[in-house]
Amino acid sequence: MKRGHYSHDQAVVPKRRVHVVAAVIYDDQNQVFLSRRPSYVDQGGLWEFPGGKLNAHETSLEALKRELNEELGIQIDRAQPLIKVMHEYEDKHILLDVWEVRQYEGEPYGREGQVVRWVPEEKLARYHFPSANGAVIKAAMLPHLYMVTQDESDEEAFLATFKASLAQFNPPMVRLRAPSLSAEAYEARARVVADLCRESGAKLMLGHHGSDIEPLIQMVYDFDAAGLHLTNEQLLQLEERPLESTHWLAASVHDKDSLDRAEAFDCDFAMLSCINTTTSHPDVTPLRWNGFQEAVRDCHIPVFALGGLELNDVDKARAVGGQGIAAIRAFLPKD
Repeated sequence: MKRGHYSHDQAVVPKRRVHVVAAVIYDDQNQVFLSRRPSYVDQGGLWEFPGGKLNAHETSLEALKRELNEELGIQIDRAQPLIKVMHEYEDKHILLDVWEVRQYEGEPYGREGQVVRWVPEEKLARYHFPSANGAVIKAAMLPHLYMVTQDESDEEAFLATFKASLAQFNPPMVRLRAPSLSAEAYEARARVVADLCRESGAKLMLGHHGSDIEPLIQMVYDFDAAGLHLTNEQLLQLEERPLESTHWLAASVHDKDSLDRAEAFDCDFAMLSCINTTTSHPDVTPLRWNGFQEAVRDCHIPVFALGGLELNDVDKARAVGGQGIAAIRAFLPKD
């Protein structure tokens, strides 16, 4: 056989599959603990979330507890799933199994001599990580509850309900949804809502049904919103990512194909519905939790569950691979 020619008799060596657990560890100031890879290892010099490979017969949580004790000297009291990301390198497949850790004993430090640092959550994107960590950074910066506003054409009634929801639930992120409004009325409402969200500390996502995307993008910049939330129909019209990476891009999706499209166009997160039967969409076949889990299994962006959910469903959503839940009715003020 001549050199450089491939023989069908040669076996193709499969890539190694490596299961790695990692932790996004928070302190009381919402800072995240990072460590830097030593210069002499693969991808040395890059920052990472602490963790390591599973040993034989270990569960993910067992491995996480062991790794954080060995590396950082802390004992986990409670950890919750954050996101799982499958990433392919030239020589291996990595399953990055990431957990959120807020309750632990001890003060983390570089027990193995590694460089470590507490980083404000909002500044994570400024640090250089291995490429597999892109989705993890997005998930770490996003909340787990996403309030979607009720469609109400009467401005006075809308604002009364919206202010009451902000006061009662203090939602970390809000999507201003108002399909019954004209483009002009939506912009006027967005201006007021942006001020109210700024005062309450909620991140605001703008997006209007049937509107051209360009004016919505300008609104995001003008009102200092967190980003743009596209409808499924607007997502299908995209030819490229329409928003700078300084702001979030999200999309509403209803199946695996549109979820894949959201990922392909570099959406930072998606909202998948409907999980349960709802009064607004009684004829839609619900995904249920098993359908949601199947849809997000190989997804590399955070996904919120939507449709007939209560706020206490957030842990269930995270357990099956979701970022959290989005809801309309659950955020309406209770008498």
